[in-house]
Amino acid sequence: MPDTKRPYQFSEAEWLKLLFMLADTQEWLNDMNKVLYNQLPISKKRFISKEYYLPVTVLAHILMRHYFKIYRYPQAGKFTIPVMDILNYIRDAYSLVPAAIGGGNYKRTIEATASVGIDKHGQETNIITILTDVGGKIITAFPGADGYEMPF
Repeated sequence: MPDTKRPYQFSEAEWLKLLFMLADTQEWLNDMNKVLYNQLPISKKRFISKEYYLPVTVLAHILMRHYFKIYRYPQAGKFTIPVMDILNYIRDAYSLVPAAIGGGNYKRTIEATASVGIDKHGQETNIITILTDVGGKIITAFPGADGYEMPF
């Protein structure tokens, strides 16, 4: 039975073309994601595993919002350590027991031996907070421990 509320005709052929194009594009992006992580001079095991993983879009979010060399979001906490160190801390946080924070999300808090940046209040901190969803996908990571923020 046709849907009379829609002002256009559904073209199955065009829809299938779009579906297959998006599937091919997603597969290419997934491959490029692996290529990107394979270039890192550190263990990649925890960045692309199924139970704890860091999508490239989330890594871009973390660096865009929380890396001191990127001058966006002045109200956000900023990492002042090298990117490789940020990635190492995120990877190492996998071994921590996550705490439920509501909405089906989890938080891991790692305490470094030295300062990692400044928190959103401008205070120097050695704490990094990593948020994940119920499936283990990393949502964000930021310096500091108080509160949490969602990127999307």
